[in-house]
Amino acid sequence: PQIGFSLLRDDRVVFQLPAAATLSDRIRDLFGVELLERLVAVASIGSSKIRIGGFIGQAGLSRQTRTQQLLFVNGRAIESSLITAAIREGYHTALMKGQYPVTFLFLEIDPASVDVNVHPAKREVRFRDPNGVREAVVQGIQETLEAGRTAWQEKFRAPVSLPAAAGKAGPDLRLRPEVSAPHEIHRELPHLGPAVAGGGLSAVASAEADDPGRETVGQALRLPATRMDPASGAPALQQKVSKAAQQQFQIIGVLNKLYVLMENADGLVLVDQHAAHERILFEELRRRMEEQGVPTQKLLLPQTFDVPPRDADWIERNLSILQRMGIGIESFGPGTFKIDSLPSFLDVSDPAQFMRKVIDDLKSASNTVSAMRLGEEMIAKTVCRHAVKANDALRYPEVEKLIRDLLDCDLPYCCPHGRPTMIQISLAELEKKFGRKV
Repeated sequence: PQIGFSLLRDDRVVFQLPAAATLSDRIRDLFGVELLERLVAVASIGSSKIRIGGFIGQAGLSRQTRTQQLLFVNGRAIESSLITAAIREGYHTALMKGQYPVTFLFLEIDPASVDVNVHPAKREVRFRDPNGVREAVVQGIQETLEAGRTAWQEKFRAPVSLPAAAGKAGPDLRLRPEVSAPHEIHRELPHLGPAVAGGGLSAVASAEADDPGRETVGQALRLPATRMDPASGAPALQQKVSKAAQQQFQIIGVLNKLYVLMENADGLVLVDQHAAHERILFEELRRRMEEQGVPTQKLLLPQTFDVPPRDADWIERNLSILQRMGIGIESFGPGTFKIDSLPSFLDVSDPAQFMRKVIDDLKSASNTVSAMRLGEEMIAKTVCRHAVKANDALRYPEVEKLIRDLLDCDLPYCCPHGRPTMIQISLAELEKKFGRKV
C-alpha cells in the first residue's frame, strides 16, 4: 500500500491510487468504505515459522465467486487450493454453502519453505509443510472470528437513556383500557433435553405466571401498560425488569412473529428468532455429544470394505477419532476393515461408501477439527426441526432468554447453515429513508 499506481486502459484511467499509509486505506480506495466496515483485522498471529495478517470478512459476509478472496505469500499474489480450503474450514458454519468469504490474507513464511517455480506465471506455489500452513490459516480465521464476539455483543447493548427535563411530562403512549388485546396461542421454546437448553427455555412459563400483565398484542410483543409506583413515582414495570437486562439490551417487540426488534445506540437491531434458536441448540447439542459421547446403533450385519495402503495406514492412526465419532471400526486384515456400528442420528444406506467419504473428508480437514464435524450436518438438520419457527408467538421472558442464550454462544453471528442471526439498521439509514439526511 505504500506504493501509488495508476491503471490506464485505452487511454482511460481505470485506477489512480495514491500511496496509502495502511492496508485498510488501500482496501477502502479499491473496494469502498462499506466493505471495509464489514472486515475484521487479522492480528499478526502464527508461529515463528509462519505469520498471518490482513483482513477477513465478518461472519455472514460472502460472495458468489472468489474474486474478493486475495492471497499473498511473502508479498506475492498467489492462488492456492490448500489455503482456499483452509479458509473455508476456518469459517465452517459461519458461511453458507456455495458462498465464498471475502479475504485479504498476507502470509509471511521462510522463503526456503515455499517453492514459487510451480507455475509459469508464478501464481501457484508449493509449501514444504502444507499441513502446518493449513493449520495456521484455519487457526487464524477461527481466532479472528471469535475475537469479534465482544464488538458484536455490543450491538445488543441498550442506548443510554437521557433523564427527562424536570417538570416536562412526555406523551402518554399507554394502551387505552377499552382496547383489548386479541387472544394468542403461545408456543414455548422447545429444547432437546435438559442438557441442551441450558436450564430449559420453558422455565420462562413461571415468569409469565408471576407477571400476568405481559401480553402479546397482534403480531408484536408489547410490554404491559406503564404503571407508576405511588411511593417513588418510578414506573413499576422498570422495577420488575432486572437491572442487568436494562443495561444489556432493550427489546421493543417482535415483528411478524419472527424478527425480534431491539434498540441500541446505533439504531435498530433485528434478530431472526428461528436462526438464533438454531444456533443455540446446535452448539448445546454438539457440546453435549462431545462430552457424553455419540449414541451408536449396531448394524444388523457388520460390513467389511477394502482401502488402498495409504488410506489403511491413515485409518490405523486415527481409529480413536473414528470411534469417538460413534463409528465402530476395527482392522479385519491387511487393507480391510470391519464396521459394526454407526451414529444413530445418521441415515446410511451403504456403510462402506459412507466410510470412504468419511476418510476423504477427515483427511482434508484440520487437525483441530471437532470430533463431531462429520455429524454436524445431521445435527443442524435436527435442531432446525426443533427450533422455534416463524409464526410462533413468544412471550417476553422467552424472547429475553433467547437473546441471552444467543449472546453466550461461541459463534452467535449466524445459524448452523450460515444465515445471519442479526442485522443492524443504523440511524443514518433511517434518516435517509425519511429524508432527514441526503
